[in-house]
Amino acid sequence: MAEPRKRRAKPATVTEVNSMARAPGRHSVGESLILCVSPSGARSWIARVRDGEGKRRDMGLGPFADLTLAEAREKARALRKAGRDGMPILTRAERRRAIRKVPTFKEAAEIVHAERKVVWSNGKHVDQWKNTLETYAYPKLGHLPVDKIGVNQVVEAVADVWQKRPETARRVRQRIMAILDWAHAREYRDTQVSNGAVGLGLGPQRGSKGNFAALPYIEVANLVGRIRSNETIGNLALEFAILTAARSGEVRGATWDEIDLTARLWIIPADRMKAGKEHVVPLSDRSLAIVQRAKELRTSDIVFPGRKGDAMSDATMAKALRDAGISRESGTVHGMRSAFRDWVSEETSFPSDVAEAALAHVIKNKVEAAYRRGSLLAKRREMMAAWANYCEGGSNVVRMVAG
Repeated sequence: MAEPRKRRAKPATVTEVNSMARAPGRHSVGESLILCVSPSGARSWIARVRDGEGKRRDMGLGPFADLTLAEAREKARALRKAGRDGMPILTRAERRRAIRKVPTFKEAAEIVHAERKVVWSNGKHVDQWKNTLETYAYPKLGHLPVDKIGVNQVVEAVADVWQKRPETARRVRQRIMAILDWAHAREYRDTQVSNGAVGLGLGPQRGSKGNFAALPYIEVANLVGRIRSNETIGNLALEFAILTAARSGEVRGATWDEIDLTARLWIIPADRMKAGKEHVVPLSDRSLAIVQRAKELRTSDIVFPGRKGDAMSDATMAKALRDAGISRESGTVHGMRSAFRDWVSEETSFPSDVAEAALAHVIKNKVEAAYRRGSLLAKRREMMAAWANYCEGGSNVVRMVAG
């Protein structure tokens, strides 16, 4: 925390303090008392004291208008004495936490589940969310207060299933982290548990044959930030693939005649789609910005060209992912589609059929496929905008507007 502007040889008078109160900054008024004046004009008293362990702490005493100089000094003296006598000195936030009961992990999970299930449209997912925690998390974490859970506890809770059932384990990990983030937001915890440290503790998952390693969606925003720190055509293509939830080949083969900048659409012809059907992708603001930047760099008919002007290789996008710090065992370009799908299920109220349409998945049930014949474009546009916002580090709970 910034030091007061000046250290005073003797305590300030009332007149001097009233003069200080007109200038923004932190003003030392003597005897470990500080007058804090914000740029907006808000003014408050702060006492700089040492607690029973000798650590220096800045303690808020209250608004400037509520305490006279003499009253503020008396409060500061009382705190200094308490520190010298070895008494605990608690901030207002610490006092609030001491008064109210900190929930156990199980109690917190029940609250989070109740809050989120009202926006989930899939009843099966509502049950699975709770059942996986009961099976895999509660035995190790259920009885612990949420403020006593750290990286080691999360790792121990997930370790047994991390390699045996990789997809289930990733979802359990994400749900545990969501509950701990909720606890931090509600001030039951002082800090957030580092998801990156949890990942290091668990180590990479052994990829099963036929499956693509998928980065947990809770790590996507940090990944996108790293990708943007170095603009290359490979990084632009990788981010575009993440934001559109498209397959690598669809992105690498994208041509300018597929892009409709006015309608904000990417229209992929049937002969380039795995299912052999035309696929229309609504472009979020950031996706559109990437396309516009690629247009400024245009050297061929390919939106994201390789060095020779033809479609870039799959290895180029994979290298962009590795350069951003994601190992082959931790995540693949194709696995980003799984991260998107998990995010839709875990954090939003968008129906499953909207997510499946965005992924251009083939519907095997003919009746259901006929029902979904429409492209659900309006709902998908809203969903992809929400996904882009999440990838920017925005809110991760999304309510879908009816319509």
